[in-house]
Amino acid sequence: MKEQYNAIIRQYWDDVKTVKNFVGGEFVSGKGSKVVIHSAHDESELLSYPDADASIIDMADKAAQLARKAWWGLTAQARGQVMFRIGAKLRDNLEDLAIVEAYSSNKPIRDANVEVAKVAEMFEYYAGWTDKLHGDVIPVPTSHLNYVTYQPLGTVLQITPWNAPIFTCGWQLAPAIAAGNAVILKPSELTPVSSILVAALAEQAGLPKGLINVIAGYGHTAGQAAIQNADIRKVVFVGSPATGKKIAMTSAERGIPCVLELGGKSANIVFEDADLDLAVRGAQAAIFAGAGQSCVSGSRLLVQESIYNEFCTAVAQAAKHFIIGDPLSVETQVGPINNAKQYAHVTKMLDVAKAEGAKVVDNGLPSVPEGTGFYVNPTLLKGRNSMACAQEEIFGPVVVAIPFKDEDDAIAIANDSRFGLAGAVWTKDVGRAHRIADQVKAGTFWINSYKTINVASPFGGFGDSGYGRSSGIDALREYSEVKSVWVETARTPAMNFGYGANLG
Repeated sequence: MKEQYNAIIRQYWDDVKTVKNFVGGEFVSGKGSKVVIHSAHDESELLSYPDADASIIDMADKAAQLARKAWWGLTAQARGQVMFRIGAKLRDNLEDLAIVEAYSSNKPIRDANVEVAKVAEMFEYYAGWTDKLHGDVIPVPTSHLNYVTYQPLGTVLQITPWNAPIFTCGWQLAPAIAAGNAVILKPSELTPVSSILVAALAEQAGLPKGLINVIAGYGHTAGQAAIQNADIRKVVFVGSPATGKKIAMTSAERGIPCVLELGGKSANIVFEDADLDLAVRGAQAAIFAGAGQSCVSGSRLLVQESIYNEFCTAVAQAAKHFIIGDPLSVETQVGPINNAKQYAHVTKMLDVAKAEGAKVVDNGLPSVPEGTGFYVNPTLLKGRNSMACAQEEIFGPVVVAIPFKDEDDAIAIANDSRFGLAGAVWTKDVGRAHRIADQVKAGTFWINSYKTINVASPFGGFGDSGYGRSSGIDALREYSEVKSVWVETARTPAMNFGYGANLG
């Protein structure tokens, strides 16, 4: 797959061992300190490149300002047609993009294929919205015609994470440009390549040059420089709560609003009357898919006391059949932790959990590859909700199983968290299912399923999981300014120089 990756990259720039920024339709190199990307499978060096410097940010800022005027100058229908062509272009290049994503982002190739298809779907979905983002006429109690329009913000800065780079790239880009904005996208310094290719392919499909600019570099350098110096009208960040708070504070100094999609510690609740075979499969998918590196992972497994031991054993036994290994292998189901820093965090949290008294349910866990690599076995812990492993995000294939007595107890435990991103309940009692869904504090909630999301449905969190919504029609509202226009229709209008209704 390495040779396939090299052949794909040579279509864009010559040196396959480096990464270029994509600014104003051109591939350009930064001049900052060296960024090195390693393979999570064998720790070898994959890529290295110079961090984006201030000149790159300035170029992106100017390119975006020009492009957004050209883009908004098109009819809404024309913008939609371009976006639909982008979706088709991505589908035409699905295999190449999946290879790039798997190789450069340490993601199982089977997952990468699915995620690229989802990105194409995102552009196609929002292509249909470009001519439907219309306003309203308000029946005001005066002689005025009052109407409301939605206009683009201008240039938006989007900062995306390393765990799902191409997916979050499309998830953020599509609604932003559908609403008429230009974008400066700053993916994680560890996973920039697939996002750069998405932007390049979008331009090949007819997007104005400079409407999407992708910056390869660190958040504390390139990201901060963009917030502080570029003509940014909104910042969208997906990542850790600690970094999100820093970004919000920096943005607030310039009066720039944010959308923050942060961490989660989602409660996956299983009642004794559930379809237990289905719930076991759901519990595994909720936490072990993607090696647990998902913000919506069901990392707290709440199980009713009467079935607690039985259910924990079943989940652990089923997990031993996973194929863990090289993300470039088509057989791999669970890949490595993306990077050394995150691997150290996961292993430390496991040590802390054991020191606090959490018990590993060991029923013949699968063996991770020997030697190098950032691999962690899928792990089920028996513990309590007060433990660090139940309160802090691990972001790895580790779930803590917590017993509960009844419905009220399950809700209390689920809500005993500073996070509120997602959750689920497994039960055959329809009334109970809806009561739980209503009372658990989470932005997304599933009943008898887990982890299904779609670009058409709003996504975001409560509490320390962030604020704002990043999909569905709600995202278009996030990326728009609302304007109220008043047109006097009376022949001899009465002038009102104060606030309040003009009833003359």
